[in-house]
Amino acid sequence: QVQLVESGGGLVQPGGSLRLSCVPSRTIFNLYAMAWYRQAPGSERELVASITMTGSTNYADSVKGRFTISRDNAKNTVYLQMNSLKPEDTAVYYCNADTTVLIGRHYWGQGTQVTVSS
Repeated sequence: QVQLVESGGGLVQPGGSLRLSCVPSRTIFNLYAMAWYRQAPGSERELVASITMTGSTNYADSVKGRFTISRDNAKNTVYLQMNSLKPEDTAVYYCNADTTVLIGRHYWGQGTQVTVSS
């Protein structure tokens, strides 16, 4: 059984930075992509950033230029560097991992709270 373990969340002032990490409890075979989602109170879960194992990335418009997603393929680990944080970035952030379509496995972390407030 694979678990995704998130870390790095916390309380930060506007304009500050945080770095989130997501580490699988064991190797995920046939991994295709990893991503970060977030969910604010009263809102649906939103895709923040994703990265394939070949390095292709996508970002939500609201975080472009401020957030950077990266990965270590050997460790199946994904990071989210969050700079110039705004109060509207406050949410629970969830890590996601997807295998290739033929394998069809999806994994989620339990979430880590990010709060941006003065």
